[in-house]
Amino acid sequence: MFDPDLHSGKRGLPGTRETVAMLAGLMALNAFAIDAMIPALPAIGAELGVADENQRQLVVLAYFFGFGSTQLLWGPLADRFGRKPILAAGVLLYTTFAILCGIAGSFTLLIASRVAMGASAAVTRVLVVAMVRDLFDGEAMARIMSLVFMVFMVVPVLAPSVGQGILLFAPWRAIFIVLAVYGLAMLVWSWLRLPETLHPEYRRSLRWREIGGGIRDTVTERQSLGYTLALTAVFGGLTAYIASIQQIVFDVFHAPGAIGIVFAGVAAPMALASWLNSRVVERFGLRAVGHLGVIAFATVTIAHAVLASVIAEPLWMFAGLQSLAMAAFAFSSANLSTLAMEHMAPIAGTASSVQGVIGTIGGAAIGLVIGQSFDGTQLPFLIGIAASGTIGLLLTVITEKGRLMRDPRQPAIVTEDMVQFPH
Repeated sequence: MFDPDLHSGKRGLPGTRETVAMLAGLMALNAFAIDAMIPALPAIGAELGVADENQRQLVVLAYFFGFGSTQLLWGPLADRFGRKPILAAGVLLYTTFAILCGIAGSFTLLIASRVAMGASAAVTRVLVVAMVRDLFDGEAMARIMSLVFMVFMVVPVLAPSVGQGILLFAPWRAIFIVLAVYGLAMLVWSWLRLPETLHPEYRRSLRWREIGGGIRDTVTERQSLGYTLALTAVFGGLTAYIASIQQIVFDVFHAPGAIGIVFAGVAAPMALASWLNSRVVERFGLRAVGHLGVIAFATVTIAHAVLASVIAEPLWMFAGLQSLAMAAFAFSSANLSTLAMEHMAPIAGTASSVQGVIGTIGGAAIGLVIGQSFDGTQLPFLIGIAASGTIGLLLTVITEKGRLMRDPRQPAIVTEDMVQFPH
């Protein structure tokens, strides 16, 4: 087991903290690209002639569909040519399309550019998961993934406020320019400091037979497919929240000035839950913590839907119950993702791509259906995410053949702050 904190100065490798921060920063490219847009949706609609508020959701959802569309491209390329050059190419494209979004003269061009921006940013989702899989195993992998997600989930606390702050001094187009600058900064940092993590023995060709074999292995291995589908259902609840929250806060609760506070109030418990997950997963195991997270997500969302159907809930109650639901999502997401990748080490890039395509496009489709059902109340949203949580729990039960929270192997003993870089 290699400790980068001891050898980073000698070998030019980043330490564990810098590695986690870098990977989280790459993942956060997506969170900023999604959440910083939300306060700007009314201004975008007004300038580009989009009167239908439900149609404005496409600014967010188009990014998700683009994000899911190319993940199957990035993974095989990274398995063939290495993580580092493919990551750099994707982030460079992200920066380019962010600029194009900022100068778009029509809603059609903006949506097309958002699709392309998401398609480029998909490289970060695929390769961050693959790189964590390259470097860690078992509960250690879940721990590091939780730390990455913890930093990643702090971004939604900041992003809407950043978007609102930019709108105080500049038009909505400036938000995209800021995203482009951030993308460029991450490109330089990762290129200078990130080592190549692909193990030489796992390098694969781009022959269709080999790629197809990796895809087949990913979708036929019970644990990989089952947890991918479960995570897709749960992720649908998150995309529905992101797509719907602006309309709910603005039109249902008539509190447009509270959008940043609501986001912070919901996202902060998500970040705390991710940190707590990183502390407890090695002690109690992936399955115990992940399964409890899915159970909690389904329970809270069902209870919220029932409560809101019988009383006129205030905004503070809505935000409080959503914070509990999304904290449960944080406990489930990192662990379900880790469980889906647990047996995929030899094809980590391809497997991450396949799982990402299913999860992102499936989750975006679920979010689109729920978001488009908005009728001036929060009930369609709450019923939709309750259904997502229930389906996610049922898929988890099916994957484990009814044996929840039972780990088939003993937890690995992992040294604190250790990470194994391939030579």
